[in-house]
Amino acid sequence: MRVLHIAAGNLYGGVETLLVTLARCRALCPAMEPEFALCFEGRLSSELRAAGVPVHMLGQTRVRRPDSIWRARRRLSALLVGRAFDAAICHMAWPQAIFAPVVRAAALPLAFWLHDATGGRHWLERWARRTRPDLALCNSRFTATGLDNLYPGVPSEIIYCPVAPGPPCGSGARAGLRAELNTAADAAVIVQVSRLEEWKGHRLLLQALGRLREVPGWTCWIAGGAQRAHEARYLEKLKLLSSELGIGGRVRFLGQRSDVPRLLAAADIFCQPNSGPEPFGIAFIEALYAGLPVVSTAIGGALEIIDDTCGILVKAGDIDGLARALGKLVEDTGARLQLAGCAPGRAHALCEPAHQLARLAAALEQRFAPSAAPAEVPTRSVCAL
Repeated sequence: MRVLHIAAGNLYGGVETLLVTLARCRALCPAMEPEFALCFEGRLSSELRAAGVPVHMLGQTRVRRPDSIWRARRRLSALLVGRAFDAAICHMAWPQAIFAPVVRAAALPLAFWLHDATGGRHWLERWARRTRPDLALCNSRFTATGLDNLYPGVPSEIIYCPVAPGPPCGSGARAGLRAELNTAADAAVIVQVSRLEEWKGHRLLLQALGRLREVPGWTCWIAGGAQRAHEARYLEKLKLLSSELGIGGRVRFLGQRSDVPRLLAAADIFCQPNSGPEPFGIAFIEALYAGLPVVSTAIGGALEIIDDTCGILVKAGDIDGLARALGKLVEDTGARLQLAGCAPGRAHALCEPAHQLARLAAALEQRFAPSAAPAEVPTRSVCAL
């Protein structure tokens, strides 16, 4: 099947990581031939082109500029006429609201990929709800619980994001990166890699580490660059907080990094203590592949990824509990290594790309193949494990 993935392209997070994985790992699933339609040039479009897949630019599209929407819709309509696609997938409510009517007008099977929790009340969600998809894909059981707020009765599949393990990094690379970041070779490095959104828990992490300031032997790396103005303001507040807590000299704010696999390979513990639920948590999977025990909060997608074989979950907002969990892993090397040893297997079982891509292809084939008989009763099923 030739599948067109429609997304915005102006930011880079979990959705964009998924799209790049679909491009880079396409050879693992010859049943699907992915192409991509984006509105904005940026990191996503560059990485997709580098992966060798067709990228179709629809032009910068902004809701406050109706003329930009009309132009982008015309470009998409021409693309659908000129290329023989078998299905289109809109990723998130924004492209669904703007472009799903064009897909419908072209009589092309339409899927909607739900990547986030939804209550159905936001104006963008209400706009997206006007065009019902033929199939909804959900990235976790958690996000699936909100699907009826958008599309009650629409057939759906829960498919965990395919995530590939990072390239192997030897001890020399680990030592080299630590030296580059002025980190002792024997330090227990706690790392967080995420967008600079407050609900990702950076503040909670720093507050927990403040309780460990008398504990020797740890360093914290926080990776993630500001992509919007409010994120830049948030970053400055985090830097100030680390100084106020007396741990400014032990926390490194690394900014945007293109070498996340190297960072993970050179760290010892991954911590992202979300204050709000993670829809899925690709960063958790990447950390597990790298052999890092994961410490997070017991909400959202983390509940589906992290168990007691590979990490520690604490109650959301429990700073003392978070400090105890981190302190245990910093001081108890044996416990840390035991969790680390099970981590890659857990990631492989949940998100191995060939397996998940095959499940995605099967879900699309079942719903959209010309020979597929229409289902009499919409069904909900899990294609995650």
